[in-house]
Amino acid sequence: MLMSSSDKAATLIYGPNGFRVVKPGHFVPCAMSGVPIPLEELRYWSVDRQEAYASAELSTRRALEDL
Repeated sequence: MLMSSSDKAATLIYGPNGFRVVKPGHFVPCAMSGVPIPLEELRYWSVDRQEAYASAELSTRRALEDL
């Protein structure tokens, strides 16, 4: 049985103004919650950590861990 890319997580490289798809997929997991984030809805990530976040709150919480 063939699986579509919507069944698989994408692999991305996160940059300061966007991201580049390295391995096709429909979503990426949130680094904090594990929730799948559809690529069309991905708005928050860390360039330094190369992680995606499901919300601004989770992104901020992760950033505060460094302080």
